[in-house]
Amino acid sequence: MTPESQDTVRLARQYLETSRLLGVDFVPINAQQSEPTPAPGTAPASVEIEETIPPGPMQPTTATTQTAPQQSTAEKTKALEALRIRHDETCAHCTVATDHTQTVFGEGAPDAQLMFIGEAPGEREDQTGRPFVGRAGKKLDEIIQAMGLARADVYIANVLKSRPLGNRTPLPSEVDQCAAFLAEQIRIIQPKVIVGLGGPAVKWLLGTTVGITKLRGQWDRFTDDELSVPVMPTFHPAYLLRNYTPDTRRKVWSDMQQVMAYLQPASK
Repeated sequence: MTPESQDTVRLARQYLETSRLLGVDFVPINAQQSEPTPAPGTAPASVEIEETIPPGPMQPTTATTQTAPQQSTAEKTKALEALRIRHDETCAHCTVATDHTQTVFGEGAPDAQLMFIGEAPGEREDQTGRPFVGRAGKKLDEIIQAMGLARADVYIANVLKSRPLGNRTPLPSEVDQCAAFLAEQIRIIQPKVIVGLGGPAVKWLLGTTVGITKLRGQWDRFTDDELSVPVMPTFHPAYLLRNYTPDTRRKVWSDMQQVMAYLQPASK
């Protein structure tokens, strides 16, 4: 089998696993045929599917750009720990918030190519000090696995580092006070792609007020003075669980396919 055919089979297996774990009830009929992998952002010329899906938007034309100096894995690990300590000591929101037992800074590979960002810790996350470990976290783990990755391969964080009162949506003032530390996390990790999970996270990442329903599935970018990273907005896993319909599952599946295709050249 040629390297190209091996890549095609590997991608097909990832798509099938994504379909199984996310509950998507259709897959490309020709997915396991040994055809060359299409160019990123384009559809195969003769793929038949059981249901018609509008083609997704093209992939971003440029990769991550950054002006900060590159760091080794050890340097990034040290920088992230120093940032965690500084956050816990100085964050204008988390140091005065009262409805949490501990902060939830984030976890994963310090040099991850893929970063998932949600809105805030929930009750289970507050108890463990780890992001995405409740029911929504288990669904996110399934999504990561379906993409051919492990949780240890990616980095997971939230806009807010402490649980909001009553698990409500973070207030704009809370985001303004805490999100600067997330921006520093992104600058340290320098991911190739960010997946924004849900409206609050995506609105902060993109600096927009547009809702997630209109934004999901369309590439955009997180940009500041030092870094510019492609962002794929998608539904939060908690929303997916609340609206576990074929349509919602297909949309999340489609969004992750775009991310997988974008990262594919880096994995060869």
